[in-house]
Amino acid sequence: MKVLVVGSGGREHSLCWAIASSPLCDALYCAPGNAGIADDATCVAIGAEDIEGIVGFCRDEGIGFVVVGPEMPLVAGLVDRLEDAGIAAFGPTAEAAAIEGSKGFTKDLCAMAGIPTAAYGRFTDAAAAKAYIRDHGAPIVVKADGLAAGKGVIIAQDVAEAEAAIDDILVERRFGDAGRAVVVEEFLDGEEASFLVLVDGVNALALASAQDHKALREGDTGPNTGGMGAYSPAPIVTEAMVKQVMTRIIAPTIDAMADAGTPYKGVLYAGLMIGNDGPKLLEFNVRFGDPECQVLMPRLFSDFLPALIATRDGQLASFDLRWRDDAALTVVMASKGYPGEYPKGTEIRNLDEAAKVEGVTIFHAGTRSEGAKVLAVGGRVLNVTALGATVAEAKARAYEAIDLIDWPEGFCRRDIGWRAVEREN
Repeated sequence: MKVLVVGSGGREHSLCWAIASSPLCDALYCAPGNAGIADDATCVAIGAEDIEGIVGFCRDEGIGFVVVGPEMPLVAGLVDRLEDAGIAAFGPTAEAAAIEGSKGFTKDLCAMAGIPTAAYGRFTDAAAAKAYIRDHGAPIVVKADGLAAGKGVIIAQDVAEAEAAIDDILVERRFGDAGRAVVVEEFLDGEEASFLVLVDGVNALALASAQDHKALREGDTGPNTGGMGAYSPAPIVTEAMVKQVMTRIIAPTIDAMADAGTPYKGVLYAGLMIGNDGPKLLEFNVRFGDPECQVLMPRLFSDFLPALIATRDGQLASFDLRWRDDAALTVVMASKGYPGEYPKGTEIRNLDEAAKVEGVTIFHAGTRSEGAKVLAVGGRVLNVTALGATVAEAKARAYEAIDLIDWPEGFCRRDIGWRAVEREN
């Protein structure tokens, strides 16, 4: 069949890289794609949020299956529109995608279904939100309710910082419509992990575990970003922990969504905080994590396209996937200034040499081609990914490749994988 992947980031590059090797895929397209994706798929100049343009392309080209990568077109109803047009698509409907589109929706779902999560309040009024903060003290977490590209979460260390975040979101509207409401929740202590499952409406199939690094700087300091690196597997997600998460978080969520008349199909990403009293839910995402997807795809031994089709078709009950024993680690190279303002159009050199390092694959995110040149046009630009027998070996290979890349306008964290490496030592 002909397959279309929607999106232009590192997540979509890793998905294209995996799908391109499937014997079921006769032709692979990506809308809009990027400079790296062009090596694995035919890029088409249609924006990920151009719903009618995507539907029209699928009709004209005879696309048999669509994999939607980013959250925005999912929340906007791209899967609904494709399925209405008779085009099979992987991902949740717009109603089901509210589980990421509104943090308040998810918190209320958790309260109704008894899913362990942080205590919280929902607010549209700044004064009421500040009163809640003063009553509960700090540290405390302030979240823009809607989609904010991974940047709408502020972990405030004192009350003044939390109140400033309320003004930033509700009054100054830093995140636009995403900040029409806020969720204020208790700060959870523990270790974060990313837990992804394929869900066919009834059944769930757990993928390999991963751990993201959201903070901008070494030592997990600085503002939250979309993710500065990841590794898989996450040592804290043991077999016993997998059973706990499936029983206490995933299964009740699937049941609650089905009971509400909005059965969930697609990938469900649970951001977890694992503390002394077990796993608690931080957030749900309705798409493969970025950069988690960039470490999961290299570890995947099975053909991934049949799993995506089985998810859409409601056939996961007897499905399974095989994973490599090797660990994978990815380091995000970002434009200097990210997550704030950053220069665009800077040239990245020596990528071919970097990709020759053993076990290394470079997934592109914010890049475009200009003749033979590769230019940085986004905040998070490259995902330098490596496999290794251990996380430490994968880390060494990834940074060896990074040191070969000639891009003075870029930067990265140098401590990705530090928790796992400490455990290995």
